[in-house]
Amino acid sequence: MRVLVTGTAGFIGNHVAIQLLERGDEVIGVDVVNDYYDPTLKEARLGRVADRPGWTEARINIADRAALERVFADHRPERVIHLAAQAGVRYSLNNPHAYVESNLVGFVNILEACRHGGVQHLTYASSSSVYGANTSMPFSIHDNVDHPLSLYAASKKSNELMAHTYSHLFGLPTSGLRFFTVYGPWGRPDMALFLFTKAILSGQPIDVFNHGDMQRDFTYIDDIVEGVVRVSDHVAEPNPSWSSANPDPGTSRAPFRVFNIGNNAPVQLMAMIGALEKCLGIEAKKNFLPLQAGDVPATYADVQDLIDTVGFKPATPIETGIENFVRWYRSYYGN
Repeated sequence: MRVLVTGTAGFIGNHVAIQLLERGDEVIGVDVVNDYYDPTLKEARLGRVADRPGWTEARINIADRAALERVFADHRPERVIHLAAQAGVRYSLNNPHAYVESNLVGFVNILEACRHGGVQHLTYASSSSVYGANTSMPFSIHDNVDHPLSLYAASKKSNELMAHTYSHLFGLPTSGLRFFTVYGPWGRPDMALFLFTKAILSGQPIDVFNHGDMQRDFTYIDDIVEGVVRVSDHVAEPNPSWSSANPDPGTSRAPFRVFNIGNNAPVQLMAMIGALEKCLGIEAKKNFLPLQAGDVPATYADVQDLIDTVGFKPATPIETGIENFVRWYRSYYGN
């Protein structure tokens, strides 16, 4: 299979590219390698795939329509896994235009390239952030999600709406994946586990928001990757029982699907910190703060549709995942 993967210098995209290459797929990796966070980490991730058979790198910005069209014309991918995006809830409060360029302009460029390139299936990253003000737990793809709490969340909900339009108008099969708090080796430096580890090892206090009264459905990177690849292999199909009188937000008459990929086992933030302290052998200095604007106190994924459709349920315990992350962190940074 010839698969174009965007965001291959990123955390999830790099792991997905490696899994596809290891099973024998040809991978065209697209990434602009910007400086939203440490570019040397991104380059190191790319170094993990650079010499593998079947790998081709295209260093372009997905917001550059002409450049993206050339990549599609040159390589003619059969499937696309779109993981490139401007990430982060808090960054969106002060840098909204970055989200418009990457998550909206970039995404419509991807949709157009897939449409005109005859792509068999587009699988793309959404986010658990789309659940916004929802408080019904666990979060279900069959829930309405029209109350985002950040521009980042709004951009991801917009991606789902845009994808549905292309599935409806042009028959492009699309599957959106709502990721829940992804963590693990080679992770993002702006994520809590990474920030906490760095601070604790340097003797600095960690910022604990909502005074520690938070829950997250922490999902280990290997589980995320398995879910992404399985969904990509299962081309989205119309739901024959979909009814406009009682519309199901997670399916459609068009070849459109949305899935949660989460551990289905929310963990208290203080329990996560405790597991990290145990792995590091150091007690964290804690700076307790109120809930930040745009953030939510809890996330919890209903993954029944993922199980029913592709036969997979994430299940890596938080203790195992944190131990693997700490081992990688100490090896990579030498401390």
